[in-house]
Amino acid sequence: MGKTQEVQLHSKTYFTTINMGEPQQVPLSKNANGAKETNSLEEDSSFPGSMNQSTINKKKRYYRWLRIAIHAALVLVCSSAAVLLGRLYYEKGGKSKWMGTLVQLAGFPILLPYYFFSASKNLSTNSIHQNQPSTTMLAFIYVSIGVLVALDCYLYSVGLWSLPVSTYSLICSSQLAFNAFFSYFLNSLKFTPYIINSLVLLTISSTLLVFQNDSSDSNQVSKKKYVIGFICTIGASAGYGLWLSLTQLVFKKVLKRETFKVVMDMIIYQSLVATCVTLVGLFASGEWSGLKNEMKEYEMGKASYLLNLTFTAILWQLFTIGCVGLIFEVSSLFSNAISVLGVPVVPMLAVMFFDDKMHGVKAMSMVLAIWGFVSYVYQQYLDDTKSENRNPSHVPKASSPLEEEVNR
Repeated sequence: MGKTQEVQLHSKTYFTTINMGEPQQVPLSKNANGAKETNSLEEDSSFPGSMNQSTINKKKRYYRWLRIAIHAALVLVCSSAAVLLGRLYYEKGGKSKWMGTLVQLAGFPILLPYYFFSASKNLSTNSIHQNQPSTTMLAFIYVSIGVLVALDCYLYSVGLWSLPVSTYSLICSSQLAFNAFFSYFLNSLKFTPYIINSLVLLTISSTLLVFQNDSSDSNQVSKKKYVIGFICTIGASAGYGLWLSLTQLVFKKVLKRETFKVVMDMIIYQSLVATCVTLVGLFASGEWSGLKNEMKEYEMGKASYLLNLTFTAILWQLFTIGCVGLIFEVSSLFSNAISVLGVPVVPMLAVMFFDDKMHGVKAMSMVLAIWGFVSYVYQQYLDDTKSENRNPSHVPKASSPLEEEVNR
């Protein structure tokens, strides 16, 4: 197509083109290598193909942003609801930190039916992929990341048990700074003005929440408990930022594939390892022996106790799907930015469910968070535009695994 096409006319050195209904003979020129070059009219013959390729690219970009929107909605909605349910568990009589950790991880079996159905449907595509990492390497990745996730979830559980929701959400915003730090070293992150603007605004929006804490909140928590919760939440935020950066690094350097099966493998196997580690902690700590009495003494009843834990587990799994999806669709920092966008949402919802007071600072925090989010999304739009300009639409490219998933 275009300049790459060669005209085969055997021994003839002239060919006929149509111009204004008149046949004309146009000589063919040769380049230094003796290869024949086509004329400008032959170049124009590639126009329909270029238009078709441009339409395909727009369609792929549309579906990509649709997936990003779905994943972002899962992160925002599910994380906010799961945090509120987790806090409700502790306020109504829940005491086990290991159980609070387990519900963050143990919901992965709900994904298994869809996982096996999709895997069998695309078995031929997945099996022919070359340069797959060894089983030992995959086992090392899933086990190490799974242990990190289990520890991280436990620290979050202790922080949520120890601190008010608004204070907990404020400290969690530090995960954005930790993620940027780890992404700089692990993912070669380059800071642009829009990304810096986004990070500053999102950090300020979360920091503002500290000014809305009432004195009654600090009185509800002892000094020792507050310090423990603060340290654990900071450590959890650092671990979360590290997990995001490591996951992005594994996708790019080890797995080298961005398909549905790869994402699901990452979620399920790391959740399996993390769940096993949490179960060991639950039994080793002895907290399992008090769960029966805990359920009996739960203020809202046994049914509410079980429903709380069940829906919390489901919401955290949906959150994980959205989070990992954003990592391989965009980046770990973008995934974290979406998570931080939900930080002001939790105190807003706490006004309705936990009778927290509403202050103007919360509204200002929400505005800044949305502004920072839009700034980051605009940077992604600029990156996509530059990528399109670097890859002309008329140049054919081999389909990647991600494109195969889009066309599937």
